Amino acid sequence: MRALVTGGAGFIGSHLTDALIAQGATVTVLDTLSSGRRARLPEDIDLRQVDVTDTWAVSAVIEEVRPEVIFHLAAQIDVRASVADPAHDAAVNIGGTITLLEAARTVNARLVFASTGGALYGMEAPIPSDEQVPPAPEAPYGTAKYCAEQYLALFNRLHGTRHIALRLGNVYGPRQDPSGEAGVVSIFSGRAHEGHEPTIFGDGTQTRDYVYVGDVVTAFLAAGTAEQGGTWNIGTGRETSVLDLIKHIGQAAGREVEPVFAPARPGELQRSALDATAARNDLGWFSATPIDEGINRVYAWVRDGRPDRATP
Repeated sequence: MRALVTGGAGFIGSHLTDALIAQGATVTVLDTLSSGRRARLPEDIDLRQVDVTDTWAVSAVIEEVRPEVIFHLAAQIDVRASVADPAHDAAVNIGGTITLLEAARTVNARLVFASTGGALYGMEAPIPSDEQVPPAPEAPYGTAKYCAEQYLALFNRLHGTRHIALRLGNVYGPRQDPSGEAGVVSIFSGRAHEGHEPTIFGDGTQTRDYVYVGDVVTAFLAAGTAEQGGTWNIGTGRETSVLDLIKHIGQAAGREVEPVFAPARPGELQRSALDATAARNDLGWFSATPIDEGINRVYAWVRDGRPDRATP
Protein backbone atom coordinates (compact mmCIF):
# COMPACT_ATOMS: atom_id res chain seq x y z
CA MET A 1 0.00 0.00 0.00
CA ARG A 2 1.07 3.57 -0.73
CA ALA A 3 -0.30 5.73 2.08
CA LEU A 4 -0.28 9.43 2.90
CA VAL A 5 -0.85 10.41 6.55
CA THR A 6 -1.76 14.05 7.15
CA GLY A 7 -0.95 15.09 10.70
CA GLY A 8 1.43 12.14 10.77
CA ALA A 9 3.78 13.78 13.29
CA GLY A 10 0.94 14.12 15.77
CA PHE A 11 -0.13 11.87 18.63
CA ILE A 12 -2.43 9.49 16.73
CA GLY A 13 -0.85 10.07 13.32
CA SER A 14 2.63 9.00 14.40
CA HIS A 15 1.31 5.75 15.87
CA LEU A 16 -0.63 5.12 12.66
CA THR A 17 2.49 5.84 10.58
CA ASP A 18 4.46 3.27 12.57
CA ALA A 19 1.71 0.67 12.16
CA LEU A 20 1.51 1.20 8.39
CA ILE A 21 5.27 0.86 8.03
CA ALA A 22 5.17 -2.33 10.12
CA GLN A 23 2.64 -3.72 7.64
CA GLY A 24 4.98 -2.98 4.74
CA ALA A 25 3.28 0.17 3.43
CA THR A 26 5.17 2.98 1.72
CA VAL A 27 4.26 6.02 3.83
CA THR A 28 4.50 9.76 3.20
CA VAL A 29 3.73 12.10 6.09
CA LEU A 30 2.29 15.55 5.51
CA ASP A 31 2.55 17.80 8.57
CA THR A 32 3.27 21.48 9.27
CA LEU A 33 5.02 20.54 12.55
CA SER A 34 3.13 23.39 14.21
CA SER A 35 1.96 20.97 16.89
CA GLY A 36 3.34 17.67 15.62
CA ARG A 37 6.91 16.68 16.42
CA ARG A 38 9.52 15.32 14.02
CA ALA A 39 10.98 13.21 16.84
CA ARG A 40 7.84 11.05 16.90
CA LEU A 41 8.63 9.74 13.42
CA PRO A 42 11.21 7.29 12.06
CA GLU A 43 14.41 9.00 10.92
CA ASP A 44 14.01 7.87 7.30
CA ILE A 45 10.34 8.86 6.89
CA ASP A 46 9.29 10.82 3.81
CA LEU A 47 8.07 13.99 5.58
CA ARG A 48 6.55 16.91 3.65
CA GLN A 49 6.14 20.08 5.71
CA VAL A 50 2.95 21.22 4.01
CA ASP A 51 -0.28 22.79 5.27
CA VAL A 52 -3.51 21.03 4.22
CA THR A 53 -5.00 24.42 3.34
CA ASP A 54 -2.27 25.01 0.69
CA THR A 55 -4.11 23.68 -2.35
CA TRP A 56 -1.17 23.83 -4.76
CA ALA A 57 1.33 22.20 -2.40
CA VAL A 58 -1.09 19.43 -1.35
CA SER A 59 -1.94 18.66 -4.97
CA ALA A 60 1.74 18.54 -5.93
CA VAL A 61 2.58 16.07 -3.15
CA ILE A 62 -0.36 13.80 -3.96
CA GLU A 63 0.42 13.89 -7.69
CA GLU A 64 4.02 12.95 -6.92
CA VAL A 65 3.55 10.12 -4.41
CA ARG A 66 0.18 8.89 -5.78
CA PRO A 67 -1.15 7.34 -2.56
CA GLU A 68 -3.79 4.66 -2.67
CA VAL A 69 -5.15 5.72 0.74
CA ILE A 70 -5.00 9.12 2.46
CA PHE A 71 -5.41 9.00 6.23
CA HIS A 72 -6.49 12.54 7.08
CA LEU A 73 -5.70 13.40 10.71
CA ALA A 74 -4.37 16.97 10.31
CA ALA A 75 -6.77 19.32 12.06
CA GLN A 76 -7.38 22.26 14.32
CA ILE A 77 -8.34 20.26 17.45
CA ASP A 78 -8.75 22.87 20.19
CA VAL A 79 -12.44 23.36 20.99
CA ARG A 80 -11.82 26.65 22.80
CA ALA A 81 -9.70 27.94 19.92
CA SER A 82 -12.56 27.11 17.55
CA VAL A 83 -14.88 29.30 19.61
CA ALA A 84 -12.36 32.15 19.60
CA ASP A 85 -11.67 31.91 15.85
CA PRO A 86 -14.30 29.86 14.03
CA ALA A 87 -13.17 31.08 10.61
CA HIS A 88 -9.69 29.61 11.09
CA ASP A 89 -11.18 26.39 12.45
CA ALA A 90 -13.39 26.08 9.36
CA ALA A 91 -10.51 26.90 6.99
CA VAL A 92 -8.46 24.00 8.37
CA ASN A 93 -11.11 21.42 9.21
CA ILE A 94 -13.46 22.02 6.27
CA GLY A 95 -11.29 23.73 3.67
CA GLY A 96 -8.33 21.43 4.23
CA THR A 97 -10.53 18.36 3.87
CA ILE A 98 -12.02 19.64 0.60
CA THR A 99 -8.51 20.29 -0.73
CA LEU A 100 -7.56 16.69 0.02
CA LEU A 101 -10.76 15.29 -1.47
CA GLU A 102 -10.17 17.14 -4.73
CA ALA A 103 -6.52 16.10 -4.88
CA ALA A 104 -7.44 12.49 -4.06
CA ARG A 105 -9.75 12.39 -7.10
CA THR A 106 -6.83 13.06 -9.45
CA VAL A 107 -5.06 9.85 -8.37
CA ASN A 108 -8.15 7.79 -7.47
CA ALA A 109 -7.15 7.66 -3.79
CA ARG A 110 -9.42 6.81 -0.92
CA LEU A 111 -9.66 9.14 2.09
CA VAL A 112 -10.13 8.02 5.71
CA PHE A 113 -11.06 11.05 7.79
CA ALA A 114 -10.56 11.50 11.54
CA SER A 115 -13.82 13.04 12.72
CA THR A 116 -15.14 13.45 16.25
CA GLY A 117 -17.79 11.64 18.24
CA GLY A 118 -17.36 13.31 21.59
CA ALA A 119 -17.90 16.83 20.20
CA LEU A 120 -20.63 15.92 17.73
CA TYR A 121 -23.68 14.43 19.42
CA GLY A 122 -24.53 17.16 21.90
CA MET A 123 -26.15 17.56 25.29
CA GLU A 124 -29.37 15.62 24.69
CA ALA A 125 -27.93 12.58 22.94
CA PRO A 126 -28.81 9.12 24.30
CA ILE A 127 -25.90 7.28 25.93
CA PRO A 128 -24.20 5.50 24.28
CA SER A 129 -24.81 7.44 21.04
CA ASP A 130 -24.94 5.60 17.73
CA GLU A 131 -24.44 7.03 14.23
CA GLN A 132 -28.17 7.61 13.77
CA VAL A 133 -28.32 10.24 16.53
CA PRO A 134 -28.71 13.68 14.89
CA PRO A 135 -25.53 15.72 15.43
CA ALA A 136 -25.92 18.75 17.70
CA PRO A 137 -22.39 20.09 18.26
CA GLU A 138 -21.85 22.73 20.95
CA ALA A 139 -18.80 24.39 19.35
CA PRO A 140 -17.47 25.36 15.90
CA TYR A 141 -14.98 22.48 16.08
CA GLY A 142 -17.70 19.83 16.09
CA THR A 143 -19.69 21.75 13.47
CA ALA A 144 -16.70 21.89 11.13
CA LYS A 145 -15.95 18.18 11.55
CA TYR A 146 -19.57 17.32 10.75
CA CYS A 147 -19.50 19.60 7.70
CA ALA A 148 -16.33 17.87 6.49
CA GLU A 149 -18.09 14.52 6.90
CA GLN A 150 -20.85 15.79 4.63
CA TYR A 151 -18.32 16.61 1.93
CA LEU A 152 -17.00 13.04 2.13
CA ALA A 153 -20.55 11.72 1.71
CA LEU A 154 -21.18 14.14 -1.15
CA PHE A 155 -18.06 12.99 -3.00
CA ASN A 156 -19.14 9.38 -2.48
CA ARG A 157 -22.48 10.17 -4.12
CA LEU A 158 -21.12 12.36 -6.92
CA HIS A 159 -18.02 10.42 -7.84
CA GLY A 160 -18.61 6.86 -6.65
CA THR A 161 -15.77 7.03 -4.14
CA ARG A 162 -15.56 5.01 -0.90
CA HIS A 163 -14.33 7.61 1.56
CA ILE A 164 -14.75 6.91 5.28
CA ALA A 165 -15.24 9.09 8.36
CA LEU A 166 -14.32 7.68 11.76
CA ARG A 167 -15.99 9.47 14.68
CA LEU A 168 -13.42 9.08 17.41
CA GLY A 169 -14.08 9.06 21.13
CA ASN A 170 -11.60 10.70 23.50
CA VAL A 171 -8.35 9.12 22.38
CA TYR A 172 -5.55 8.74 24.93
CA GLY A 173 -2.20 7.00 25.16
CA PRO A 174 1.58 7.45 25.02
CA ARG A 175 2.92 10.39 22.95
CA GLN A 176 -0.13 12.54 23.74
CA ASP A 177 0.47 16.20 24.45
CA PRO A 178 -1.29 17.38 27.62
CA SER A 179 -4.07 19.27 25.83
CA GLY A 180 -7.74 18.78 25.03
CA GLU A 181 -10.32 16.71 26.88
CA ALA A 182 -8.58 13.37 26.31
CA GLY A 183 -5.27 14.99 27.24
CA VAL A 184 -6.50 14.95 30.81
CA VAL A 185 -5.11 11.41 31.15
CA SER A 186 -1.54 12.54 30.44
CA ILE A 187 -2.04 15.75 32.46
CA PHE A 188 -3.30 13.89 35.53
CA SER A 189 -0.64 11.19 35.17
CA GLY A 190 2.05 13.85 35.05
CA ARG A 191 0.69 15.61 38.11
CA ALA A 192 0.47 12.37 40.05
CA HIS A 193 3.99 11.32 39.08
CA GLU A 194 5.36 14.69 40.22
CA GLY A 195 3.59 14.37 43.55
CA HIS A 196 1.06 17.11 42.81
CA GLU A 197 -2.71 16.95 42.92
CA PRO A 198 -4.73 17.28 39.69
CA THR A 199 -7.47 19.90 39.28
CA ILE A 200 -11.01 18.81 38.46
CA PHE A 201 -13.36 21.38 36.97
CA GLY A 202 -16.83 20.71 38.37
CA ASP A 203 -17.72 17.79 40.59
CA GLY A 204 -15.91 15.13 38.54
CA THR A 205 -19.02 13.19 37.55
CA GLN A 206 -18.82 14.31 33.91
CA THR A 207 -18.06 11.36 31.63
CA ARG A 208 -16.28 10.68 28.37
CA ASP A 209 -15.61 7.63 26.21
CA TYR A 210 -11.84 7.14 26.53
CA VAL A 211 -10.50 4.90 23.78
CA TYR A 212 -6.87 3.76 23.69
CA VAL A 213 -4.68 4.95 20.81
CA GLY A 214 -3.58 1.44 19.87
CA ASP A 215 -7.21 0.48 19.32
CA VAL A 216 -7.83 3.62 17.29
CA VAL A 217 -4.90 2.78 15.02
CA THR A 218 -6.40 -0.65 14.30
CA ALA A 219 -9.66 1.11 13.37
CA PHE A 220 -7.84 3.25 10.80
CA LEU A 221 -6.09 0.20 9.38
CA ALA A 222 -9.43 -1.62 9.08
CA ALA A 223 -11.03 1.40 7.40
CA GLY A 224 -8.16 1.65 4.92
CA THR A 225 -9.02 -1.77 3.48
CA ALA A 226 -12.80 -1.76 3.98
CA GLU A 227 -15.04 -2.61 1.04
CA GLN A 228 -17.48 0.26 1.54
CA GLY A 229 -17.48 3.93 2.43
CA GLY A 230 -19.45 5.40 5.32
CA THR A 231 -19.29 6.81 8.83
CA TRP A 232 -18.51 4.82 11.97
CA ASN A 233 -18.15 5.54 15.68
CA ILE A 234 -14.85 4.46 17.22
CA GLY A 235 -15.23 4.17 20.99
CA THR A 236 -15.72 1.76 23.84
CA GLY A 237 -19.42 2.38 24.46
CA ARG A 238 -18.59 2.94 28.13
CA GLU A 239 -18.62 6.11 30.21
CA THR A 240 -15.64 6.94 32.40
CA SER A 241 -15.98 9.84 34.81
CA VAL A 242 -13.17 12.18 35.80
CA LEU A 243 -13.37 10.73 39.31
CA ASP A 244 -12.89 7.26 37.83
CA LEU A 245 -9.82 8.51 35.96
CA ILE A 246 -8.34 9.81 39.22
CA LYS A 247 -8.94 6.41 40.84
CA HIS A 248 -7.22 4.52 37.98
CA ILE A 249 -4.29 6.95 37.95
CA GLY A 250 -3.89 6.55 41.70
CA GLN A 251 -3.72 2.79 41.24
CA ALA A 252 -1.08 3.20 38.54
CA ALA A 253 0.90 5.57 40.76
CA GLY A 254 0.60 3.30 43.79
CA ARG A 255 -0.84 6.02 45.99
CA GLU A 256 -4.13 7.75 46.67
CA VAL A 257 -4.54 10.84 44.53
CA GLU A 258 -6.71 13.58 46.03
CA PRO A 259 -7.89 16.10 43.43
CA VAL A 260 -8.44 19.82 43.85
CA PHE A 261 -11.87 21.00 42.72
CA ALA A 262 -12.47 24.18 40.71
CA PRO A 263 -15.66 25.73 39.25
CA ALA A 264 -17.18 23.90 36.29
CA ARG A 265 -16.44 25.25 32.82
CA PRO A 266 -19.50 26.86 31.20
CA GLY A 267 -21.18 24.74 28.54
CA GLU A 268 -19.20 21.59 29.24
CA LEU A 269 -20.83 18.39 27.99
CA GLN A 270 -21.86 16.31 30.99
CA ARG A 271 -21.97 12.83 29.45
CA SER A 272 -20.56 11.17 26.35
CA ALA A 273 -20.11 7.59 25.12
CA LEU A 274 -20.15 6.13 21.60
CA ASP A 275 -21.96 3.03 20.44
CA ALA A 276 -19.47 1.27 18.13
CA THR A 277 -21.67 -1.71 17.26
CA ALA A 278 -21.70 -0.76 13.58
CA ALA A 279 -17.89 -0.67 13.47
CA ARG A 280 -17.78 -4.18 14.90
CA ASN A 281 -20.34 -5.44 12.38
CA ASP A 282 -19.02 -3.62 9.29
CA LEU A 283 -15.28 -3.24 9.92
CA GLY A 284 -14.65 -6.11 12.32
CA TRP A 285 -13.30 -3.55 14.82
CA PHE A 286 -13.79 -3.28 18.56
CA SER A 287 -11.99 -1.64 21.45
CA ALA A 288 -9.74 -4.22 23.13
CA THR A 289 -7.88 -2.21 25.80
CA PRO A 290 -9.52 -1.82 29.24
CA ILE A 291 -9.26 1.66 30.75
CA ASP A 292 -7.09 0.52 33.67
CA GLU A 293 -4.60 -1.17 31.35
CA GLY A 294 -4.45 1.87 29.08
CA ILE A 295 -3.89 4.26 31.97
CA ASN A 296 -1.14 2.01 33.34
CA ARG A 297 0.64 2.34 29.99
CA VAL A 298 0.26 6.12 29.97
CA TYR A 299 1.56 6.39 33.53
CA ALA A 300 4.55 4.19 32.66
CA TRP A 301 5.26 6.44 29.66
CA VAL A 302 5.17 9.54 31.87
CA ARG A 303 7.39 7.83 34.46
CA ASP A 304 9.89 6.95 31.71
CA GLY A 305 10.22 10.61 30.66
CA ARG A 306 7.55 10.79 27.91
CA PRO A 307 9.69 9.40 25.07
CA ASP A 308 8.58 10.54 21.59
CA ARG A 309 8.97 7.07 20.11
CA ALA A 310 7.04 5.19 22.82
CA THR A 311 5.02 2.24 21.56
CA PRO A 312 1.29 1.96 22.35
